[in-house]
Amino acid sequence: MDTATIATIKKELGYYSQTELLNVCLRLAKFKKENKELLTYLLFEAENEQHYIDSVKRDMDDAFAAINTKNYYMIKKSVRKILTTVKKYIRYSQNKETEVVLLLYFCRKLRTMKPSFTRNTVLRNSYQTQLRMAKNTIAKLHEDLQYDYGMEVDKLES
Repeated sequence: MDTATIATIKKELGYYSQTELLNVCLRLAKFKKENKELLTYLLFEAENEQHYIDSVKRDMDDAFAAINTKNYYMIKKSVRKILTTVKKYIRYSQNKETEVVLLLYFCRKLRTMKPSFTRNTVLRNSYQTQLRMAKNTIAKLHEDLQYDYGMEVDKLES
C-alpha cells in the first residue's frame, strides 16, 4: 500500500463531515501511543504552553532522579531515553521558544548530575550537541529572547 501525501490527505479530509472527522481522530488515537499524546497536547496543552513546559520539566526531573548511576553504560542509556522523550515533546509543540527552554533545561540537568558527565565522551558529546542545537534555535528567536537565552548558553558553556 502506498502512503498518501499530506496534501492529498488534507484534501480528502475536507470532504468529511464533523462526525466522520471525529471518528477518524479517535481511531487514530487508538492506533498508536504517540498519536494519543499529540492529540492530548493539541486538545489540552496547546492553549497554555507554560503549563506544558512545566509538566515536561517535571517529567525530566523524575527521569533524571531515577537514573541508575552505578556505571556509565546505564547513565548513557537513561540520558539517551530522556533526550528522545524531550525531543518528542518538542516535536509536539513546534514552538521554537519551547524547544530552547527544554533543551537548556536538559543541559542544566545533565550538568548537575552526579557523577559528572564530563568523564564520559558520549555524554559530553550529547551535551555539546544539545547546546549547539539550542544556539541554532535561539538565532531564530526575537532579539530580546536571543539575548536572554544567549546569556544562559554562555553560563552552560563555561
